[in-house]
Amino acid sequence: MAFTLEDVRSRTYKARDAWWTVLLVDPLASRLVKFTANRTGVTPNQLTTGALFLGLGAAACFATAETTWLLVGALLYHFSFVLDCMDGKVARLKGTGSVFGAWLDYIFDRVRVLACAIALMGGQYAATGNVAFVWTALAVVFLDMLRYLDALEIYKVRSQMRSRLVKTQQRVAELELATRTVPDEVDSMLESATGKVVEESVQPHVLMQQGFNQRFPWYARVRNGLMRGRIRPHLISGIEFQMAVFIVAPLLAVLTSHAIIWTTALAGAGLLFFELVIIYKFYLSSRDFARISTELEAKITEYEALLPPEPEQAEQPIRPAVGHTA
Repeated sequence: MAFTLEDVRSRTYKARDAWWTVLLVDPLASRLVKFTANRTGVTPNQLTTGALFLGLGAAACFATAETTWLLVGALLYHFSFVLDCMDGKVARLKGTGSVFGAWLDYIFDRVRVLACAIALMGGQYAATGNVAFVWTALAVVFLDMLRYLDALEIYKVRSQMRSRLVKTQQRVAELELATRTVPDEVDSMLESATGKVVEESVQPHVLMQQGFNQRFPWYARVRNGLMRGRIRPHLISGIEFQMAVFIVAPLLAVLTSHAIIWTTALAGAGLLFFELVIIYKFYLSSRDFARISTELEAKITEYEALLPPEPEQAEQPIRPAVGHTA
């Protein structure tokens, strides 16, 4: 059965994504994904590799520092990102994703950014002798590394906090049920209740956003408004930063080479601002996590005190070994 455009959208679109992807990439990528999935045998890993080669082609264009080639490089980088979005969409649509594919995509993305940063800024330095381009290249690589390392680490720690809260909530619910149930029914009731605990409890991600939402009550309205269009509130992420440096900046360089530095500086400042917002939200979440964990542990202690003590098992008398007679 052939995939339709609606299949592509419903199965591959993320619930929230970068505004650059939603507005400038998905409309084209979704149609290319439909064609690729229905008419070709191209795999997600092949698309990932193709994205890398287009990115390296963009880097080669950037290195010339010539106006025409800067425009070509910007175009190649955009299509490189389109392919980079297509690999995941094809994988989700056809169910062919893999751990290796995710790793390959991440590594090739970093290689592409590194190559293009060195080529774009190095080409401008060779053409102008302005050492500011060298520092700009270092800043681009550092900010890209910071964004993705920070995102991975925060995601990992948040997942750990959510998992711990779910387990603690489950333990509280089990003990609460045990204190209200006659002993003969406890085992069967606990077994049936275990799967319902998470559904009936307040979800951990909601609990860990209380501090931020109390300080910024307007944020939920802004977030929900953006989410209706699948746009995440993190408006300048690694994606927008890359597009500003490797697409917008080369286009503006037609006017003056200094536009590359200023565009990169503005995009970098925006990226840092939103990263600080994310770190601040994470800090407040960690405080909420500590507070909620303390409250749940207190409930566990309270419920355990209400349970009758477990009967001690009587020690079995040790029988002397029966010896063999000669």
